[in-house]
Amino acid sequence: MWNIWILVICSTLLCLCRSSAIEVDYDPKALIIDGQRKLIFSGAIHYPRSTPVMWPDLIQKAKDGGLDAVETYIFWNAHEPIRRQYNFEGNLDFVKFFKLVQEAGLHGILRLGPYVCAEWNYGGFPVWLNNIEGIELRTDNEIYKNEMRIFVTKIVDMCKEAKLFASQGGPIILAQIENEYGNVMWAYKDKGVAYVNWCAEIAAAQNIGVPWIMCQQQSAPPPIISTCNGFYCHTFKPKNTLIPKMFTENWTGWFKKWGQKDPHRPAEDLAYSVARFFQAGGVLINYYMYHGGTNFGRTSGGPFITTSYDYDAPLDEFGNLNQPKWGHLKQLHAAIKVGERVLTNGTATTKVYGNGVELTTYTNSITGERFCFLSNNNQIEEATVVLEEGNIFVVPAWSVSILGGCNKEIFNTAKVSTQTSIMVKKQMDDETAKLSWMWTPETIKDTLLGQGIFTVRQLLEQKRVTSDVSDYLWYMTSFDVNGTSWKDATLSVKSSGQVLYAYVNGHLIGSQSGYAFQFKNPVSLMPGTNNLTLLSVTVGLQNYGQFFDKGPEGLNGGPVVLTDNKNVTIDLSSNTWKYKIGLNGEAERLHDPKSPHSRLQFSSEFLELFIGMPMVWYKTEFKAPPGTDPVVVDLQGMGKGHAWINGNSIGRFWPARITDSNGCGTECDYRGKYNERKCLSNCGNPSQRWYHVPRSFLNDDNNMLILFEEMGGNPSQVSFQTVTVGSICANVSEGNTLELSCQGGQTISQIKFASFGDPQGKCGSFQKGSCDADLSISYLEKECVGRERCSIDVSDATFGSTECANFTKRLAVEAIC
Repeated sequence: MWNIWILVICSTLLCLCRSSAIEVDYDPKALIIDGQRKLIFSGAIHYPRSTPVMWPDLIQKAKDGGLDAVETYIFWNAHEPIRRQYNFEGNLDFVKFFKLVQEAGLHGILRLGPYVCAEWNYGGFPVWLNNIEGIELRTDNEIYKNEMRIFVTKIVDMCKEAKLFASQGGPIILAQIENEYGNVMWAYKDKGVAYVNWCAEIAAAQNIGVPWIMCQQQSAPPPIISTCNGFYCHTFKPKNTLIPKMFTENWTGWFKKWGQKDPHRPAEDLAYSVARFFQAGGVLINYYMYHGGTNFGRTSGGPFITTSYDYDAPLDEFGNLNQPKWGHLKQLHAAIKVGERVLTNGTATTKVYGNGVELTTYTNSITGERFCFLSNNNQIEEATVVLEEGNIFVVPAWSVSILGGCNKEIFNTAKVSTQTSIMVKKQMDDETAKLSWMWTPETIKDTLLGQGIFTVRQLLEQKRVTSDVSDYLWYMTSFDVNGTSWKDATLSVKSSGQVLYAYVNGHLIGSQSGYAFQFKNPVSLMPGTNNLTLLSVTVGLQNYGQFFDKGPEGLNGGPVVLTDNKNVTIDLSSNTWKYKIGLNGEAERLHDPKSPHSRLQFSSEFLELFIGMPMVWYKTEFKAPPGTDPVVVDLQGMGKGHAWINGNSIGRFWPARITDSNGCGTECDYRGKYNERKCLSNCGNPSQRWYHVPRSFLNDDNNMLILFEEMGGNPSQVSFQTVTVGSICANVSEGNTLELSCQGGQTISQIKFASFGDPQGKCGSFQKGSCDADLSISYLEKECVGRERCSIDVSDATFGSTECANFTKRLAVEAIC
């Protein structure tokens, strides 16, 4: 009875503690949280790139992966799409997100920018800023600074009201103002310096009770902490020697653009980067991204950023563990935490052995405890190192060994003992999986006849006209020609991007896409009046670089020129141009099942006649795939456009954009500095074929998929599939523990291969080597088959002795889920 009361009292006290103020301080060796000296592992999870239903699982997996904190940006254009009209509902409820972070027992990092980059549309800026007279963004401009102050203050006030800052007992231990301004400040000259100082002042004035940071900003004024972003930051040294060394963006992979291949950053290299950072005195590291997610709606920036923002992160786009990256980092975090007390209190000395080998020893002078990092920066050769105590360590090339007590290797960044999970997409094979399509054309007769909303004798920049309420802007004009020479003419259009469709006298004559390009196409004109209609399409607004906000997009002055076969030209740039924003189908909300137009306009008749035609809307109903595995829609066969599920946008699609067939290899060498052109895959395929359908978007009964096809496609190949673990592999050295697991409640159904000895090959093509323990497969079958997970001690004691020579044996396994 007394035990029960004690538990109740303790639980009550814990709740009280969580609501009381938590002091956050720092020195060069640690973040000091409530008096405890800490090293912090954090990961970026952007709340708008997932759904509220996904948040608890993503946060828990971050915690299970050894993270101490979760970081997110705040996206100004999502929260204030119209000036002084705010949206914090659904997946924009960042307060709820941070409360879930705290409920999981994690800290939070608030990066409120409000410029965020993030490959997000317009870098997170609302486009209405661009239309305020006299404004200049990200510089010492009073109009901009006033708008920024209003938004920053609103977000901070919301955090204070919800008691989200650690000083109030909340989860947020750090906040960031601006973002990577140091990369571009040179372009803004003295006004840039003044702006940075102002950012520091406005941040400090918020009185949030936790430290403020600026990333990539060595000139950050006190008390702002300057931090580092990149693939590697171990050489980063803050100019202010009194602040901790923080790595606010360790890029776990890279983003992808339409037409580009899939980038992969090896787990070994990512772990190497982390270990090197802490070897060099690092205090906090934040993975960008830990979960990348999905660019729903029109949120992707770039331009040309894909709808998938997977980023090769430790948690994939759908929230699955990306193995071995997730598990390898989990083990790394645990190994570094072993030395946390020494690292945050001790002093460091480094001994250089030559050929890229360095030993850094941290020593606590009071307790005598030691903790070591032994790094080999050589990209080719492993190193055999004899320490002063006589201990011998073999360190693979481009790796770091973490030595507990400086005498035992507890982790090496190049030795992966975590399973590799091979993800597969499974299609339903019953009758409910077959889709029946209806269609309706996008009505463009009005624009082909030159019927616009307003008229200007000028070619206007696109986002200034549209305020980015739509990807689409129609430019329309008419002109007269005489004589037969114009039957064989050329139309030339200079576009600032990103896609252009040209219609002459109601006929589509050609299209082109690019960042900025010169469209040229033959055209046959008739004597008298001719109509020219140009449809300009954006594929995400620019999000990075000095003065990126100025664009431009669209035709932006042109020129638009006609040339006949006698080289006579007509410059139409200063013609009378009519404009129309968006599509008729957008205005009629054809994507919305509740719209009367959506219910009435679609037909199944003559569908075959419109397959492959541009500017067509398609509709189908479907049943949700059973189970809990993530759902995707395979849009193979479609061209380019936009997709909605039950009225929810799942983003732009462009399966017709095929990647180059060269540059992908079967091997990925982790050694040497990583860049986004290394370790590529998906050559010769659509840059994105599958599109995430969050299960929270789905109904239990009927569901509706709407596709707007812009350039021409065939929906007959479209299908819904689930994403799951197909097989799992591992290749683990003796002395370690192998953990095998199938996600999503699946069980291990078969051991396809197992060999303890010197197995050869890689996942999917393992073979037995010169020696092998007889009990390998039978033992794995007994311990693992029929279970969701199993744990195996890799040793002679488990598998029996082998006739192997005197070398470290390995266990290679491939199992089916």
